[in-house]
Formats: sequence, C-alpha cells, structure tokens
Amino acid sequence: MQNLKHLPPVIFLMGPTASGKSRIALYLAERFPVEIISVDSAQVYRHMDIGTAKPDVQTLVRIPHHLVDLIDPDRHYSAAQFRSDALKLMQDITQRNKVPLLVGGTMLYFRTLLEGLSVLPPADPVLRTMLENQAKELGWPALHRQLAGLDPDAAVRIKPTDSQRIQRALEVCMLTKQTMTALLQSTKQTDFPFQRISIALQPGDRGQLHCRIALRFESMLAAGLVDEVRYIRRLFPALTQESPAMRCVGYRQVCLYLDGQIDQPQLHDTGIFATRQLAKRQLTWLRGMKTTEGKTFDCLENDIDRQVECYLRSALGDF
Repeated sequence: MQNLKHLPPVIFLMGPTASGKSRIALYLAERFPVEIISVDSAQVYRHMDIGTAKPDVQTLVRIPHHLVDLIDPDRHYSAAQFRSDALKLMQDITQRNKVPLLVGGTMLYFRTLLEGLSVLPPADPVLRTMLENQAKELGWPALHRQLAGLDPDAAVRIKPTDSQRIQRALEVCMLTKQTMTALLQSTKQTDFPFQRISIALQPGDRGQLHCRIALRFESMLAAGLVDEVRYIRRLFPALTQESPAMRCVGYRQVCLYLDGQIDQPQLHDTGIFATRQLAKRQLTWLRGMKTTEGKTFDCLENDIDRQVECYLRSALGDF
C-alpha cells in the first residue's frame, strides 16, 4: 500500500443536501489554515444564487470560496474541467502552506478527482452544431436510435430524451471511431498527489433530513427563487429546460412552473420530492466511495461542528 503520510493533506467534507456542509466549512475555516474549494456542479454558475444555497456576498468576501461563479448558465462545465481546476487549486493552496478544504455534494466530482477520467476527446463545436441541427429536424429520440446502432451499451444507459448525453456519446463515436463505452473502460488518469482526510456527513434519522430539505426549499421559494429563474431566463433566452444549468434540482421545477406545466402547489411538492431524491442519490454515492482515511458523522447531532473540529485537530496533527 502506498505511504501517503509524506503527501500534503487535503480535506473532503461530503454529505447530502441539507446536511450542513457549508455551515461546518465556514466554522472550520475560522479555526484552521484552510481554503475552501466548492464541489458543487450548480454553484459554478453565475446568477444562480438562491437555488444553489450559494454563500452570500459578505460571506464570500470574508471567507473566499474557489470554483464559485465561474461561468454563465448558458455554458457547460464538465467533471473533467472540475478535476483539472481543482488539482491546480489544491497545488496552489498547499504552496501557500494551507490545506485545501473541498466541500460539496456533487459526488461525481469527488469520485472523478480521486479515480480520474478516461481519456475522451474534447468537444468539437462543428460536430455538435451538426448533431443539434439533426435533433431539431428529427428529434433526440431519433438520434438515440442512431446511438443504439453505434454504442448499444451507452444507449441502454442514456434516456432517449437526455440530449446532452446523447450528443456527447455520438460525438465521441464519430471523432474516435470507438464507442464511449470502450473508452470509459480504458486506462484512466488517476494522479492524486495528496493525503486525503475524508469527513462524511450522514443523517442518523432520514426523516429529520427530509424535514430539513422541506424547510430549505420553502425558504428558497420565500427568498425569491421563482424571480431568480425568471431573471436568468430573460438574461439568457437560449436556455431551455434541458440546458445543464436549468436541470439542477429546484431550477428544473421552477422552469416547469414558469412554462405553465405545473401549478404553485405542484412546484412546492415536486421541488421537495426532487431534492429528497437528490439526497438519496448522494447518500448512495457516499456509501459506495472508497475511503482511505476518514470518519462518518451524524449530521443531525447538536455538537456536530465541535465533533468535526476535534477529529480534524487529531487528523492534521502539527500541520
């Protein structure tokens, strides 16, 4: 087994939505020489503040967060881009004699950072435009049938309405003359030159987490989530319900409401249900992730902040 003790430490603070990750991260940032890196696929978008529970401006000034407000909602940010950005930031932070504190609930990003990604070709704008034009004429289900002929395994995994993944799988097939399935099974880039200290937040009572989730979404609605989405769609008229930014939990449901497909009570109920489903997926990912050094805490306990602080003091030693 590789000896990791000589490597610089990094902290992973992981957990489902509404588990208190952001609050604990701020608590730790006031007590340890850390810099926070957001591991959140929604907080990378500018203007998406309420529905992503993004720290407010005053907090970001007091305790800066990396990988927040990177791109506009009409752009795409991949797991591969996250890995590249995060690794560079982690190197920079350690060179400043601080500890990277990676905080968030996008478990795919955490896994990609640890396990790497198969080498896939970069996006081809010309080919993507051609596929989009085909989809406008024939529909994405027709392109899904085309994918089934080229990469049957990928077609099984991808829904006929998932335009983003259909487009990417076809693009990879056309660029490499290989299937995405085969490429994903090939050797990965896995460099991770850090000693990982993992902190996993999990609820001892799933029902209490569900109550937190309901209160959280209701507070977002009260804070103006509908107006936020209305403003974003006016600012970026090319956005649709299938745009990656608008597929984020909460935003998708508000889009359905603004387009007249659901009413206000349904917005409330479907938003809470979708957030519960997200938390369930996050917990499943969390249980399946490999751990080398770390500990799980009950995020519902009253002294959770202090518990995590004590554990980190022991784990970091004299750093």
